[in-house]
Amino acid sequence: MAAKIKKGDTVIVIAGKDKGRSGRVIEVRPGEQRVVVEGVNMVSRHVKPSMSDPQGGIKQREAALHVSNVAMRDPKTGKPTRVGFKIVESKGKVRIAKGSGVEIDV
Repeated sequence: MAAKIKKGDTVIVIAGKDKGRSGRVIEVRPGEQRVVVEGVNMVSRHVKPSMSDPQGGIKQREAALHVSNVAMRDPKTGKPTRVGFKIVESKGKVRIAKGSGVEIDV
């Protein structure tokens, strides 16, 4: 099965504490059905001092969101949309935005 959301896509959060916020997908975890979105679902982590980070302290970073809580951002309208697939002779199988029918490129 082809992935509907890929790294680099712009998504909108449709459920949870960050509902309405959007960002770029920086990591996809298909085995866990989760995605990490840039600047969304920020959590605090206590980091022990190390050679690479001698200061340590409390650091902010993105946590993963379940893929059902995000929706692809329609390239034409900017609203949340579902993703479908279409066979194009020159390109093969391509992703399309269900709302507007526009082809989605990464």
